[in-house]
Amino acid sequence: MMETNELYFSDNFFSAGMTQIFNSNKEEVGKLDLKSAFSSKMDVLNAAGEVIIRGGFRFFSAKWSVTDKEDNEIGLLRQRFAFFAKRYEYEVYDRGVYRIESESFSKEYRVLDGDDTVVAHFEKISGFFESPAYKLENNSDVLSNEELIAVVMGITMIMKQNASATSATT
Repeated sequence: MMETNELYFSDNFFSAGMTQIFNSNKEEVGKLDLKSAFSSKMDVLNAAGEVIIRGGFRFFSAKWSVTDKEDNEIGLLRQRFAFFAKRYEYEVYDRGVYRIESESFSKEYRVLDGDDTVVAHFEKISGFFESPAYKLENNSDVLSNEELIAVVMGITMIMKQNASATSATT
C-alpha cells in the first residue's frame, strides 16, 4: 500500500500502457496500467508490480466499477447531474458515499465524505500538448491511495466517454 499523502501520476495520450506513480520526493511508488484505448480498464500496481486495485466501466454502462485484486467490487463511481459544476458520487459499499465536486472550468476536485469533510483533493496539473498528469492529496483513513487513483481515472474516463458521445451526435 502506498503510504504517502501526495502522489503524481499521468494518463497516456491514447489511454494505453504503463505510467509511473510518484510521491512528492519524485520516488516511484507504483504504476498505473491502462489496458487499452478501447477497453477503458486499468490497474493500479504497487512498487513490487502487484495489482492492488482495478477499475473499468460496467458492461454497457456509464458507471465506473472499482474492484480489489480478486475482482470483488468495492465501489461504484457515477456522474451526477449539476448545472455549472462537475459532480460525481463514489459509493463505497460498506464505507459510505463520497461526493466529488469541481467548478465547471476548474481542474481541481474535492472528495467529501458524508459529513462534508474534504478527505482528498486532486487536480489536473498538465495536459494541453502532453498526456494529462494529476496530483492527488489523500487525507482519508478510509480510502486508499490506490482506490483514489482508480476514482480519478474513472472520472477521466467518464469525461472522455461524454466527449465521445457528444461528438458522435453532432
